[in-house]
Amino acid sequence: MRYSIRAPRRGPALLATAVTLATVAACSNGSPSGPSGPSVPSSTGASASATTTSAPPPSPTPTPTKSYPLSSAPRTIPSVRSHEAARGPGWKPAPTGGVVLAAHSEGLADEGRLIAGELGIPYRGAAAAGPGDVELALGGTGAPESYTLTVRDGRVRIAGPDEAGVFYGTRTLKQSVKADGAMPEGTVADRPAKPQRGLNVDIARKPFTAAWLEDRIREMGDLKLNQLGLHFSDDQGFRIESESHPEVVSAAHLTKAEVRRILALAASRHVTVVPEIDSPGHLGAVIAAHPDLQLVSASGRTPRGAVDISDPDAARIVDDLLREYSRLFPGAYWHLGADEYVALMSKNPEASYPRLAAAARAKYGPSGRVQDLATGWLNDRAAVVRPTGKTLKAWNDGFFTGGVVNAAPDIEVEYWTGKEIGARQPVSYLSAGRKLVNLNDEYLYYVLGQPNDFTYPTGRRIYEQWTPLVVRGTTPVPARYDSQILGARFAVWGDLPRAQTQAQVAAGIRLPLAALAQKLWDPARPTLTWDQFKALAAKVR
Repeated sequence: MRYSIRAPRRGPALLATAVTLATVAACSNGSPSGPSGPSVPSSTGASASATTTSAPPPSPTPTPTKSYPLSSAPRTIPSVRSHEAARGPGWKPAPTGGVVLAAHSEGLADEGRLIAGELGIPYRGAAAAGPGDVELALGGTGAPESYTLTVRDGRVRIAGPDEAGVFYGTRTLKQSVKADGAMPEGTVADRPAKPQRGLNVDIARKPFTAAWLEDRIREMGDLKLNQLGLHFSDDQGFRIESESHPEVVSAAHLTKAEVRRILALAASRHVTVVPEIDSPGHLGAVIAAHPDLQLVSASGRTPRGAVDISDPDAARIVDDLLREYSRLFPGAYWHLGADEYVALMSKNPEASYPRLAAAARAKYGPSGRVQDLATGWLNDRAAVVRPTGKTLKAWNDGFFTGGVVNAAPDIEVEYWTGKEIGARQPVSYLSAGRKLVNLNDEYLYYVLGQPNDFTYPTGRRIYEQWTPLVVRGTTPVPARYDSQILGARFAVWGDLPRAQTQAQVAAGIRLPLAALAQKLWDPARPTLTWDQFKALAAKVR
């Protein structure tokens, strides 16, 4: 019996399928080609062997692509200003990855070596970025200290217009890895709200070691703080080696070699050291070596630390020190002090200090007063430092109104108190066009031993209540002055130096510094509760 297969008019492929099905049917009757045995030719002339070829195996089922949820912003202190979420695995340190520098970014070698060591991956220098790498790059436009950090395709790129911004990007990467083990997918665009952010340390009353200061610099760098104020001269001590006047230096002091080591570390963390020789008050260590410079009142009282500003020798010695240390410290700032000059804290300075009153009249005419003599002293000291190009600073109670002499307009106000006699409200300075740095003694003063109604400030209070606009007490200045408030520093003062050890001070200021860093970097209200912020601080530091 012959099986006849008629091919439908749908092409050879369907015909072949029909032949194969017929063959399979025949096989089910015990014969490959039917009972009579002969093969069955196809209507197209295909051979029997073609009709018995097996059907192609089914295609394998494709492996589904892994799906990732949208990323969340990295958890850091301070928090990043902006994060563009993306889907992806993020980035984790791996032995196959390393830190590389983009073209024309050789100046980031220090930043590259530092973050590589912190993440435990190799530093490879100038090289093309590959899988798993962290690439650092200089370039682009943006605000000073700004950066972008992009995680994509299994690698990280941190770019900024200057080295400081790229460094801050590496701090974000480091903290995110410490907090959660990874840097999330997406792009961070970040920059500080305020240009001056830092810590002030009184090493004159309490001599802190170089190692302690270096630890604070490392801590500050990770928090994106950029200023360390050093108050190194006061009544209790003069704490840095001097060649011009070694007689004023205290037994416990930093050598210039130690200072240079501190400065080198600070530069690597993009922290500027702001030195301060306070005058014409707080010069007790100088007066101890030169008692003839002591200010004397009409009643014979000798107020501690106050030099006689009518004596040219007082100006000569202070100017010698200013010239010496302005060369040692290469940073962009110098603090002239000018606070708490006792002669101006009396109710009637002219009656209490007739020698100063006579000198003021002789220099500035019949209307000259003691405050004019003090303002002239401030301006003269500013003139000594100004040729170095440094920005000048002075405490707010060293600025006076209503006299015949005004403080030089380029001196920044460092506002700390409203408690001193004659102290003016912050708006008095701001409305006159002054720029101001906030050291509000209500929130930002850590005074050892808590004398004079001071209490140790808490990080929680700073985090929940303080903003840069809160310059005096607890009331903010109007928001229209925000651009004139350049930032803030948290200040440690050694009034009762034995009240705490160096380790206790470090522990006591840890959370206040973190809270300050948050409020200076991002002006928005923090999204974390205090307890959440404190828990995060324990992870990232």
